[in-house]
Order: sequence, then structure tokens, then C-alpha cells
Amino acid sequence: MLPSPLQSLGINRRSTSVISPLRRYVTTGNLAIVLFVILTVLSTIRGRETETTKAEVVIENFSFSPQTFTLPAGATVTWTNRDSMPHTVTSSDRRFPKSPVLKPGQSYSNNFAAAGTYSYFCSIHPRMTGKIIVK
Repeated sequence: MLPSPLQSLGINRRSTSVISPLRRYVTTGNLAIVLFVILTVLSTIRGRETETTKAEVVIENFSFSPQTFTLPAGATVTWTNRDSMPHTVTSSDRRFPKSPVLKPGQSYSNNFAAAGTYSYFCSIHPRMTGKIIVK
């Protein structure tokens, strides 16, 4: 049997492997720990991105968009009229101040400090409704 090209050059096959030194350090347990830490960090970062203290509601095509959403207590919501008609933001149960008439391009903001469900509508076009859930 002829020697392999590596053996004829005097190179040991075991010493040429790049992976074999890593095998001493990388075990299934170590790999599981590293993956767990990475997933924990990523889920923490994602959680921070979704929790916001500011939100925008667009008034367009005779509707509020988004129509319903959830925010943490202390969040500020801004309604912006991008419709061609004037609109208002009116609390269904007077839990927050009514906006002035918003002409196209105008905005109105309100801070929601207390937890609860806040339903609202446009007093000019009452079929336009929305809801904010504050937790």
C-alpha cells in the first residue's frame, strides 16, 4: 500500500485538523449555555423595542389607524389628521379632554397616565371609533 501524500511529506493527519483543538472546548453543554445567553439577550432587546411611551394614530379615509392598541401607563398618543376633512378625537366617557377640530395636517396629543381602556370617536363622524388600552 502506498503512503498518502501527507504521510510522504511527514505531516501527521491529526495535526492538520483545525476542528480537533476546538472539540476540547466546545461541548454540548457549553454550546447550550451560549445559545441560551444569546436568546435571552435578543428577547430582552426585542421587549424594549416594543414597549414605547409614544404612539401615533393616523386619521385617514374616515378611520383611526390603528383602531385599537395597547400602551404602558404614562404613554403619549398623538392623532394626526391626514384626511381631506376635519375630524375630532372625543372620549366616549369623558376620561380625557376632547381635541379641537383637527383640520387636515393638524395633530392632537394626550398623555395616558392611568391604566384602563379609553374608547374614543370623531364627534363630526361618530361611526369613526378607536380604543386605547393602557396597562
